[in-house]
Amino acid sequence: MQSLSRCEIVAGLERTGIVAIIRSQSPSQLVDVCRALADGGVTASEITMTTPGALDAIAATVDRLGPNGLIGVGSVLDAQTARTAILAGAAYVVSPTTKRQVIEMAHRYGKAVIPGALTPTEILSAFEAGADLVKVFPANHFGPRYFQDLLAPMPQLRLTPTGGVDLETAADWLRAGAACLGVGSALVRKDLIMAGDLTGLTKLARRFVQIVKQVREEN
Repeated sequence: MQSLSRCEIVAGLERTGIVAIIRSQSPSQLVDVCRALADGGVTASEITMTTPGALDAIAATVDRLGPNGLIGVGSVLDAQTARTAILAGAAYVVSPTTKRQVIEMAHRYGKAVIPGALTPTEILSAFEAGADLVKVFPANHFGPRYFQDLLAPMPQLRLTPTGGVDLETAADWLRAGAACLGVGSALVRKDLIMAGDLTGLTKLARRFVQIVKQVREEN
């Protein structure tokens, strides 16, 4: 999946509906974690640059998962980091902020980019700068209704929330118009990882995927 075109990458993220956000103090278990999530149907994982050895972890995960995973990089703050992560194998670049240079770098390599923004002006500016999706961050302070309010006058936007997405709120975000959901600790649970409970991660991933399926079947 890493050789997909930019449009295919975006389509893959939206089709999956859930992007696992992986923040770790150690890269040693990331391949197994991503595989466990993929076994549960969450094939898109974002490995953040705050993880020590993130670039090596991205390369190893891409190599091991092959066509069974869509691996991206998160917490990207500058264009050079975006470039090195893409060269390591990242299919998409996620940032907490919007920087035109990061967007341009990702597109130069044919990769998708998801910059962060919060206010209506910031979100529209990110979209106009070329964002494939816009990460609304931190979304937990506003809730799903905020997406409805944004999309009413600007239905062309493709939004994904980060922050405040869990099993209880996932359906509400999707019904409010989210193209896909970024899910961190509610999915990539530290207790399960520390216990080596990969089966537990797979089961949890399946629960999120089932929510996506149920909401989409409503329409």
